Amino acid sequence: MKDSLDLNLIRKEITSLDQELLSLFAKRRSLTLNVAKSKAHQVRPVRDQQREQELLVRLIQLGKEQGLDAHYVTSIFQTIIEDSVLNQQAFLQQLKNPNIKTPTVSVAFLGDKGSYSYLASYRYFSRRAEEIIEFGCDSFADILQQVESGHVDYGMLPIENTSSGSINEVYDLLQHTNLSIVGELSQPIDHCLLTSVNTTLDKIDTIYAHAQPIQQCSNFLNKQEGIRMEYSDSSAQAMSKVQELKADNVAVIGSEEGGKLYDLMPLQKSIANQDENHTRFILVARKSVDVAEQIPAKTTLILATGQKPGELVDCLIILKEFGINMTKLESRPIQGRPWEEMFYIDLEANLKSTAMQDCLTKLNDHTRFMKVLGCYATEQIKPTKVPHSELK
Repeated sequence: MKDSLDLNLIRKEITSLDQELLSLFAKRRSLTLNVAKSKAHQVRPVRDQQREQELLVRLIQLGKEQGLDAHYVTSIFQTIIEDSVLNQQAFLQQLKNPNIKTPTVSVAFLGDKGSYSYLASYRYFSRRAEEIIEFGCDSFADILQQVESGHVDYGMLPIENTSSGSINEVYDLLQHTNLSIVGELSQPIDHCLLTSVNTTLDKIDTIYAHAQPIQQCSNFLNKQEGIRMEYSDSSAQAMSKVQELKADNVAVIGSEEGGKLYDLMPLQKSIANQDENHTRFILVARKSVDVAEQIPAKTTLILATGQKPGELVDCLIILKEFGINMTKLESRPIQGRPWEEMFYIDLEANLKSTAMQDCLTKLNDHTRFMKVLGCYATEQIKPTKVPHSELK
């Protein structure tokens, strides 16, 4: 009885400390927003990575003095720094675009609750809106149509995955839309094999999944014998089907977080081909946005070059000439014009910058067609590096 009582007291103290930590996290977040307010009228980058590194080194040393592992301290504060940067960026973007500030937004995404696009939508707008009106769609084309028609404010679209590569259908659809890319999000994807009842892997003979997770988990699936794959329009549809069947011989590939919404449990975790599996999503809207000068920006454009040899190379040389870094180059066929390609290019540059405007002017001389798909704040926050010697 005494041991039980002591354990209860310990748990009570841990709960009290957790509540205190949450209060401190909230206080720290409010202070970082004050930092953003101080930068609002100054052209100073949100991030100061030199200061971030010095902060981490100091905190690691303080942690060691209290018996805390350097990797543990680094992991916690890298997460805190990322949250701080993203919150400051969201605040500055609201100041830059006051006409789009609203407590409620409507978002179209692939599938239903629990899909990866659903989770990405909630993650993106957690800093920007108090309420999300969900609009699940059966296809990427449907998402674009819902935004273009004005039925919803935004559309969330997966554009590429670190394991399976580019999602070509989305690239092809972007050729024919008048929408603008207004945001991006890199979402970690942790594929699990989920079931609705307690079972074992040897009993599974049918797996439901969307085509992308099947491709991203091909190594795991190829090792399974006697399993039939059932393709679904979305991960949410697949999870709903397995929930409905409630059988010990069926499973679904999806996220553990999404599975909880369908009372599904993980039979096997981390089944993707790559341990670091991320999907990049883009957010589209009817109107473009301006990106605050303090925030790293991306500009996405599509272009078709002339048929002369070396025209694409000439375009890339122009980017180099203006010091603009290219992070993505994707070619897709032009419908109705055999053997001709359209190029999608992501650039680390603000569309309103002098360098980007001069670059576009010069690119016009080397292209038959060019269209800017959007300029938006980049949310791919690279962790602050810490000297290896500090992690020992």
